Amino acid sequence: MDRTELADFLRRSRARLSPADVGLTGGARRRTPGLRREEVAQLAGMSADYYARLEQARGPRPSRQMLAALARALRLTEDERDHLFHLAGEEPSPAHRRGDPAYDREGAAHVRPALLLILDRLHDTPAQVMSDFGDVLAQNALAAALVGDVFSGPPGQRNIVRRMFTDPAARELFPAEDRDGLARGQVANLRAVLAARPDDPRPAALVAELRASSAEFARLWEAHEVAVRRSSSKRFQHPVVGLLELDCEVLLSTEHDQRLIVYSARPGTDSYERLRLLRVVGLQDLTPSGLG
Repeated sequence: MDRTELADFLRRSRARLSPADVGLTGGARRRTPGLRREEVAQLAGMSADYYARLEQARGPRPSRQMLAALARALRLTEDERDHLFHLAGEEPSPAHRRGDPAYDREGAAHVRPALLLILDRLHDTPAQVMSDFGDVLAQNALAAALVGDVFSGPPGQRNIVRRMFTDPAARELFPAEDRDGLARGQVANLRAVLAARPDDPRPAALVAELRASSAEFARLWEAHEVAVRRSSSKRFQHPVVGLLELDCEVLLSTEHDQRLIVYSARPGTDSYERLRLLRVVGLQDLTPSGLG
């Protein structure tokens, strides 16, 4: 581990970002350009003291999970992410060097910088970045208020397909009459992903797990329906603001393995007013599901 070079790279990466670049408000006048240390620590989910010690070249060797969190917080490109890992004495996953689905050996995802850039600027509408097989990789505050803060739970519970078929409470976010169709759509999308990337172990493992644990999933899988998730409308039964009918726009990364889902309501509708109310409700822990 090269502590001096790592510290310098972190300082320079922090200095080039403004609060607006990462979806934060600017606040009072700043004496130095870029983000504050405390802001990087907040974005990465670590203590400010721990991050400060890294920048002072006196911190402990970061774990792979911590490096992945720093790469996301600092909006690093894949090349910059690999450099960060090398400075910390870690070998990046081959997937990052080849442009394949961006997961490291511990399953931590590197969200495409272009998608994060858009997500950071969506303050008044729910939005989240997902893998093509259902892992929620990043979400803004309003998406967390709508579908639940998926990052407050264990990593295994961040996949919307797994939650749909293994957690009965997860379906409560949707009206009862919509649930069967949503489940079919998720299975059909997963079937398409597995066919497109048969050598990727992650969707294959998810399929094997759910075929063994869910009779409903196994039945739908045997039907061999195929449908790639595209822009559509979806209804959410929120426990506080009530029923919302939202348009779901899907923006794909250039590699098509990550998707930015943006939820909006049509002006003049009840859903539009309820979504405005949801902005007031904010990030209260109201929804158990983390689906979308």
